[in-house]
Amino acid sequence: MRLLWKILLLLGACLNMSCRYQSNALDIPLEVEQLPTITEHSPASLIAFPFEESFPVKCEATGNPGTEFRWTKNGQDFDPYQDPRLKTLDDSGTFIIPNNGNLTEFQGNYRCFATNKLGTAMSEEIEFIVPNIPKFPKEIIDPIEVMEGQSVILECNPPKGIPPLQIYWMTISLQHIEQDERVSLGLNGNLYFSNAIETDSRRDYCCFAAFPRIRTIVQKTAMSVVVKSTNSLLERKPSLLTPTGKESHTYLVKGEDLHLECIAEGFPTPKVEWVKIGFHKLPERVVVESHGKLLTIEMVNEEDEGKYMCRSKNPHGEVVHYFHVTVEEPPEFEIEPQSQLVTIGADVVIKCVVKANPQPIVVWRVNGRLLNEVPTSNRKVLKDGTISIHNAKPENSAVYQCEATNRHGTILANANIMIMNIQPLILTENNLQYMAVEGKGVAMHCKVFSSPTSSITWSKTDSANSVEGERFSVHKNGSLEIHNVMKEDMGEYSCFAQNTEGKVAIAATLEVKDPTRIVDPPHDLRVLVRTTIQFSCQAEFDPSIGDDFEILWEKDGMALNASENARYILDDGVLEIINVSFGDQGFYACVARTPVDQDMAVAQLSVVDVPDPPEDMILSEHNGRSVKLQWIPGDDHNSSITGNSLNTLIVHILGDVAVGVMNNTMVKVRWDHVHKDKLNGHLGGYRISFWRLRSLLYSKKTHGDKHTLTFSGERNDVVVTGLKPFSEYSLIVMAFNSRGNGPGSHPVSFKTPEGVPGQVSAFSVTNIQKHKVTLTWSPPVDTNGLIIGYILQYQLINDTEELGSLTTLNISADGSKLHLQDLEALSKYKFYLRCCTRVGCGPAASEERTTVPEATSTDVASFNIRKSGSQFPPRKTTVSPVANATLSSIAVLNISTSVSHNFANISWIPGTEQTESELYVAFMNNREGNWKISDALNSSKTFHIIEGLEPGTEYTVRLMTKSWVDNSSIFEDVIRTSAKGLASIHGGISNQGWFIGLMCAIALLTLIVLISCFVNRNKGGKYSAKLSYVSIVLHSDNDEKPLKSSQHSLNGDLKGGDSGDSMVDYGDEDAHFNEDGSFIGEYSGRKERVSMEIKGNNQSTA
Repeated sequence: MRLLWKILLLLGACLNMSCRYQSNALDIPLEVEQLPTITEHSPASLIAFPFEESFPVKCEATGNPGTEFRWTKNGQDFDPYQDPRLKTLDDSGTFIIPNNGNLTEFQGNYRCFATNKLGTAMSEEIEFIVPNIPKFPKEIIDPIEVMEGQSVILECNPPKGIPPLQIYWMTISLQHIEQDERVSLGLNGNLYFSNAIETDSRRDYCCFAAFPRIRTIVQKTAMSVVVKSTNSLLERKPSLLTPTGKESHTYLVKGEDLHLECIAEGFPTPKVEWVKIGFHKLPERVVVESHGKLLTIEMVNEEDEGKYMCRSKNPHGEVVHYFHVTVEEPPEFEIEPQSQLVTIGADVVIKCVVKANPQPIVVWRVNGRLLNEVPTSNRKVLKDGTISIHNAKPENSAVYQCEATNRHGTILANANIMIMNIQPLILTENNLQYMAVEGKGVAMHCKVFSSPTSSITWSKTDSANSVEGERFSVHKNGSLEIHNVMKEDMGEYSCFAQNTEGKVAIAATLEVKDPTRIVDPPHDLRVLVRTTIQFSCQAEFDPSIGDDFEILWEKDGMALNASENARYILDDGVLEIINVSFGDQGFYACVARTPVDQDMAVAQLSVVDVPDPPEDMILSEHNGRSVKLQWIPGDDHNSSITGNSLNTLIVHILGDVAVGVMNNTMVKVRWDHVHKDKLNGHLGGYRISFWRLRSLLYSKKTHGDKHTLTFSGERNDVVVTGLKPFSEYSLIVMAFNSRGNGPGSHPVSFKTPEGVPGQVSAFSVTNIQKHKVTLTWSPPVDTNGLIIGYILQYQLINDTEELGSLTTLNISADGSKLHLQDLEALSKYKFYLRCCTRVGCGPAASEERTTVPEATSTDVASFNIRKSGSQFPPRKTTVSPVANATLSSIAVLNISTSVSHNFANISWIPGTEQTESELYVAFMNNREGNWKISDALNSSKTFHIIEGLEPGTEYTVRLMTKSWVDNSSIFEDVIRTSAKGLASIHGGISNQGWFIGLMCAIALLTLIVLISCFVNRNKGGKYSAKLSYVSIVLHSDNDEKPLKSSQHSLNGDLKGGDSGDSMVDYGDEDAHFNEDGSFIGEYSGRKERVSMEIKGNNQSTA
């Protein structure tokens, strides 16, 4: 409780900075000997945030003679000057603790002492806190199985850390768990289900604990809940899930917020009521929220103490709990001890009165030591704690400290008691010159320090007497003020200061100037818009002032600057405004200024133009054939307007029209029936006309296309569909008969709620290289709400049913381009991109691309491209363990990992307020236990690749702000490399169905050629073909080289690079075996197809 109080209240003003004393020190000039006074020190709690480079522990002081500093740590002497790891400053008590990984040994309570020969001042204790980085333990949580209707508690048990702590329950895809009367997030972080239903079943309940002060979010292992259905739900009376027992006690510090919570289980779901015992109703400051389960009072005080009761009930019974609330206070000075300058022989009284609850312990010290350790005969402590010093002597000069403590904190005050006699010391500079304006006032100063207090008198050099009269006043601070100055007041003056120890004097000179007056002021102007105007201003001033006179112009109290607006021209007391607009209207001030006075004159500029037309015309008071027409006049632009009356013929207007929003594309319209005697015929039906005024993303309204729906017969409600989400519409209802439409109702405006966005536009994959591609897109044509970001997912695919794991990345709302790296070469990927609003994410746009074998840019047209608007396939998703919605104050966002068989990629997005800084990536083989750390990475790089990993191995990966491994990482994940690489075109080609089929076709073709040759030879044919070999060449899509292992020799004697008389070599030319056409035909050398090379000796027989 004490630490929380320090952090939330004390540190709210000066955390990790420094606190300056609200000095009650004496105003003694430094040239006079005086006690030390601490002027600056670190706050009572100094937290070592892991992202800081160093931590100064401050202590500054003044005194004469100069002060020496010493420190204690946990009550023991501590010398920072003897520790080489600490940095110290000259003429200062401040020392600096570097953030080098050894902070825990510096943790403790420090106190600074500033000493000179007169005494010692001391600071409050400064607690140096080294927080542990909060972490959830690695654990395996068994699934929770319950019957429908039973209660469920999912425990979060967040780790301890620097407050405030924020708890979120979300799914693994970062969707918040909705809360209602049945589902509650408790103050302890647990998630409570008063009674479970089947839709509560899911495997990814995740508790996220956010510590914004240390920019850390940690995630608990996902929990699984299985709710089994039943045909007979057991209804039962309520019982409390939290708190337990019949009553409890709550202790708060004044100024904290009170939170009382009652969460009950039962079926039907219980409702909660609150009562403060002894009151008919809850006090006005009480707020009940979270569906009645949480009572809150902000900044409690003594009036909020008392006994509160919560009652949870359903039709089967009720249960109650009593809270006893006590409000306590940390120590606070009612009378703080004051520093005093006392003459020798006087009596001194030092008071220290403190209020607190519980009662504080008050301790007096003198020069940093307990009072009883420094006895003196003329000092005593009275019963009320007051210190009394009788017949004070110079040796009684000291710094007295009053320190008060209870369990909520400690306060300390230093009081400098100076016992001395000294002659006057005038602190104001001698021979100063003052200027005054005739008829105005002037003050000449004479600041004096002395003990005892001096008497101060003034005189004029040409007058033997002191300055006297109603126009002259001498103030306590020694200043002489002259009212209604006259010319004869010019001359030299002397100030004399005298006490029992001596007398001193200084001189001053007064000059009296003529007043500055505007003699030709500017005049009010009323002009037409887009004309040019001039204001003129002339003034008189004392001629001795010379070039120090100037004329300035102001508009509505703000200075005008011609360099900032080319339409303003300022020249020699004239202000010219070119092309006047309505924005130029206002009050213009001419200011004539000298170093000693100024005069001002104001004129008003009014701009006129043709009036605007009236707005919001309304028909009312329909009486037979008359009507009352009302409107809001348009802007008159300072012109006068005359009105007209209007009469017209009209039939009955429909009564009240109401619009109820059913969802983001559908509304229900209701209206009052038209009375029969107002129909003027037979009712034909009703027509609804509506039009879109604007998207709620924009403030400007436009009149969209009007849509009209017709409904026959008598009715008073219809459903209108096909509306656009997140839009404002206007609607009217008209009755019609055989003669036509009646007048429309008054227009009714309504707004549709936010919806999910449409598909992103222009999604394309370009700049395709060996290991990376570039994704570009545009926002959806129909955003249907405020875009909060995009979700990109991608995975390896091939022509079999095998799919790679799906990797997910969160992209900020302003993104339109992403460079995706660390892809596998010559592999086919499918990319899915969805746009998200606060309601949800829209349909995915998808693209398929194949990376190239070399790191060169590739024309998109050379790849097979398929687009789809379908939803994502079944997926195995790797999601960042950090919730994007709660990371506004984190150093880096969207930290995620992706894994292959021998490398891993860790990526991030720099935070919106993050300056470039160094990050480090560490990883450890969990079987070996040895950490390896990367070189320093700039946080703007956004990713790092860990290479050389072993397949099928588990690793721990950390992202850190320091180059050593401790508990201060900002991200940690456990990954496992795959035992075998995912199928890709180059890695698993022999397993592809198309390849096996192609090989079978080639083998069959080869067999046919061999049989043909063999038959022809045995028949004694005209030609004999001796087959040397058949070479099969398969070319890759990029036309650069054959695929690996693509050539096979039938007789084993083909060498690499041999080509023979390949038909491919002939290009598009005809190939002939002989003149009789035994093998005649065109052969195309297109490399996309399979080519056969035949080499042999053709022999002619007689």
